[in-house]
Amino acid sequence: MNNYHLTKPVITGIGITSNLGQGQAAFSDALLAGRSAFGYLRRPGRQQDSSFLGAEIPDFTLPEFFSPRVRRNTSFSDQVALVTLNEAWKDAKLEQIDKCRVGLVIGGSNFKQRELQQIYQKYQDKAAFIRPNYGVSFMDTDLCGLCTEQFGIKGLAYTVGGASASGQLAIIQAIYAIQTGQVDVCIAMGALMDLGYLELQAFKSLGAMGSDRFAHEPDKACRPFDLNRDGFIYGESCGAVVIESVDSVRKRKLKPYATILGWAIEMDGNRNPNPSYEGEVKVIESVLGEAQLSPREIDYINPHGTGSPLGDETEIKALSACGLSSAYINATKSLTGHGLSAAGIVEIVAVLLQMKSSKLHPTKNLKLPIEPSFNWVQEKSIFHEIQRALSLSMGFGGINTALCLENNK
Repeated sequence: MNNYHLTKPVITGIGITSNLGQGQAAFSDALLAGRSAFGYLRRPGRQQDSSFLGAEIPDFTLPEFFSPRVRRNTSFSDQVALVTLNEAWKDAKLEQIDKCRVGLVIGGSNFKQRELQQIYQKYQDKAAFIRPNYGVSFMDTDLCGLCTEQFGIKGLAYTVGGASASGQLAIIQAIYAIQTGQVDVCIAMGALMDLGYLELQAFKSLGAMGSDRFAHEPDKACRPFDLNRDGFIYGESCGAVVIESVDSVRKRKLKPYATILGWAIEMDGNRNPNPSYEGEVKVIESVLGEAQLSPREIDYINPHGTGSPLGDETEIKALSACGLSSAYINATKSLTGHGLSAAGIVEIVAVLLQMKSSKLHPTKNLKLPIEPSFNWVQEKSIFHEIQRALSLSMGFGGINTALCLENNK
């Protein structure tokens, strides 16, 4: 590794909660085995004479080491965030760090729409009886307040919204916080976006969310890059990664998971949800330039890959134009569903765990790839020692992000 790479930030901790299970071991085992949890959404507030498909976190309870007060006064998104952050915190041994030198950037916005809709319904005729803490809890910043209070974080904390690119955007902002010396360690979290009926119906009406084709076969509905895809399938998830400077890691004698060689943000100047070929090409070229890598030095790609008819086609064309058709490629959302604000970080966690295991997970339901010439990992996992990975995220409103990681194994 050259001196340029030694100046780059590293990842020292991972936390993950998803519909595949809680924690690194459960998540990794399910990914590599190609397991999924798709079905009809059952959480209260998600169906009204409807049958939306998705994947929900099973049997979730907040551990007893969080106080009864926290359990009473927190939403589902809040509780999942606390558990996920706790895993990343312990993994990176952050108890060793001065809490004034620890930061937190949370990716996403409108985290708890389902719960808010239920509150509106409950109190619409008796607003005077609503809990006073609703005046704080409906704001996205309340999640920052909750996490910083529970973990004693006193460096910095804020949220950043970039739709489905929010997770990667949080990582990039955490990198900037490290590079500018604001903190020594910064946690980036992709928070669980808890959708309610209105959001699900709107996504369906927009033509973004499937599936009509597989309405009665939930397990077949999520199929990124397959000819028979017809939209994304929602999946509950939350991820966190700990970003640290090389100097901080050396002082603590930790071995990082990976080095972040490059990062990029590019905008399309477009409010609408449609993807931009030019924007995606630009962000790929930007991240490779920042990382000082040629396309042939990337041996694995974790794409945005939602299962959108237009989105998947645009992404493949952009990757091909950038000379990236020979790297191994799989789609994490085929197993987890689309976590929206959490997706970018959940997929970075998937990259890191695949690096650790020297194995690539299958792409569920990828029977007829839209571009057969790509080096797909289809319905069986394969052994591969990832050296340098590219991960992409795109969000409504014309935001494109990209990260390049190098294996520190």
